[in-house]
Amino acid sequence: MKYNRFPILICALFSLFALSQEKKAGPIIENYGAVFTVEDPDFKTSVNEEFKVVFDVSVGPESHEEINKRIETAARFFNMHAQSGVPATQLKAALVIHGTATTNIMNNEAHKKRFGVNNPNVDLLEVLMDNGVEIILCGQSSKSRNVPKEDLIPGEKIALSAMTALIQLQNDGYRLMKL
Repeated sequence: MKYNRFPILICALFSLFALSQEKKAGPIIENYGAVFTVEDPDFKTSVNEEFKVVFDVSVGPESHEEINKRIETAARFFNMHAQSGVPATQLKAALVIHGTATTNIMNNEAHKKRFGVNNPNVDLLEVLMDNGVEIILCGQSSKSRNVPKEDLIPGEKIALSAMTALIQLQNDGYRLMKL
């Protein structure tokens, strides 16, 4: 029986390409923040500088059972830079939370009471805080969305406003990333 081997070759090459394009989490945030490896980029990443970033997170997912991918961006920030040789000691991040993302940082008990399900973001937020990420809730959103301090995960902070926190962090040398 004679058959055409070309389709088999194409499938094998595609599979090899797909495997080389897999995302990988870690080494800092093990279970979150998977990123692609970029081999030999033309714009080189400085491994000698401090990277300080504040993520402005104002949008939450539509489902209360879904991780907020905007929050997970902080994990990707740590992992991609560490994978590229930037020491963890040179990576600083903060998340300023407001708007529809406000309820995404509630503790499990408060989240379950309000929405009937555990907060899928709790583990991610705790791991981020364990790695030095500041989680700051807008005080105005806290009040307008009825999320008091006791509904937050221990370690999360409330600011006067998102605007205030963003200005102060930028004054401290953090670069703004609007998500």
